[in-house]
Amino acid sequence: MPSLRFDPEEILETVKMVQMENLDIRTITMGISLRDCAHPSLAAAARKAYDKICRTARALVATGDALEREYGIPIINRRISVTPIALVAESCEADDYVLMAEQLDRAAAEVGVNFIGGFSALVHKGCTPGDTRLIDSIPRALATTERVCASVNVASTKAGINMDAVARMGEVIRECAGLTRDRGGLACAKLVVFCNAVEDNPFMAGAFHGIGEPDCVLNVGVSGPGAVLSAVQRAPGADFGELASIIKRTAFKITRMGELIGRRASERLGVPFGIVDLSLAPTPAKGDSVARILESMGLERVGAHGSTAALALLNDAVKKGGAMASSHVGGLSGAFIPVSEDIGMIEAAAAQALSFDKLEAMTCVCSVGLDMVAIPGDTPAATLAAIIADEAAIGMINRKTTAVRVIPVPGKGVGEWVEFGGLLGRAPVIPVNRHDCSVFVRRGGRIPAPLQALNN
Repeated sequence: MPSLRFDPEEILETVKMVQMENLDIRTITMGISLRDCAHPSLAAAARKAYDKICRTARALVATGDALEREYGIPIINRRISVTPIALVAESCEADDYVLMAEQLDRAAAEVGVNFIGGFSALVHKGCTPGDTRLIDSIPRALATTERVCASVNVASTKAGINMDAVARMGEVIRECAGLTRDRGGLACAKLVVFCNAVEDNPFMAGAFHGIGEPDCVLNVGVSGPGAVLSAVQRAPGADFGELASIIKRTAFKITRMGELIGRRASERLGVPFGIVDLSLAPTPAKGDSVARILESMGLERVGAHGSTAALALLNDAVKKGGAMASSHVGGLSGAFIPVSEDIGMIEAAAAQALSFDKLEAMTCVCSVGLDMVAIPGDTPAATLAAIIADEAAIGMINRKTTAVRVIPVPGKGVGEWVEFGGLLGRAPVIPVNRHDCSVFVRRGGRIPAPLQALNN
């Protein structure tokens, strides 16, 4: 493995970013293949999955703790992603896969990680019986477990949009909200609906261990909105070309730090190093906001006209800086705009400066999509499905990953608040378009792949 060399000035800059600008390793995520855990008995498959996770990830948390102490860089989360369970459990003679989710949750608790992703299905071109059972199991699985996260890929540039799956996911989101009514619909915060899902994403709730991945791999997610914000604030008179260069240089330094930690962790755990995902992932903490970066470019509030252009510049510069720093940049890499997890987004939504439609426009140029958006609890399943379809269309046409993680908050209306706590934060309920789209959603079938798919 080639060694990473750092000069004293770079080390001092990194120390400053950590101490004053909230720079951290957001997650070290171990991807584990469960393909060798398949068994006709769901109980046997779940037991094999539990045993393999505990055996493979037994030192993950301790390794993260040791690296945090040695390098003085906070490592916020230790997480696990596994093979999409619809593939692992397909051969099981069972009506649902809730037992598998329970064993994943138990394994996550045993090794000490806070989330385990991969209760997932890939249905962009159609569903197998195992996919259907997995999707039907999602509401109960997420409502009865603490650490399990789920995702479903319903579209891709190559395949088009599976509108039957889209319609079903609208229903599933409502079921998830209903089963966790007493927690503000919390199960929805652990469910992501994707277009063009990536196989090496270390961030939750959408992480899963792709079928092209090795038996085990270590991926790192780095986050530094505060460091980028400080860099932008130090250049108030810079034009956009200069501003992009400033962000690229900052992203370069952050990515180098992330790769160092990732490689050291992989060495000590004895597993291959996968990728470093440089995603500006905000938290509700002061100084850790992507919205504040956009506002520091000259916007009174995120959501104002110009927000999409500012986000496009930021996302592109982050990707370029990361790519210059490492040959193994992957995952989603860019900027996240989760409403409830970003204090600037929360304030903009509360001030009605940031609308649902503007959020959708901004997802055309961000890393993912509509993320942690609280909407009225009485939003129909058809409307949820149409929101998913719109977001999938953006991803399909633009050949990028898009996603939907929305929470129809039970019993709440526009202007009321929901509290999730921790990194999930809080958010005001914002309005969605109330006009009916059920006839459109009920057409079913598959929206064909665009001409861009014919690129062989």
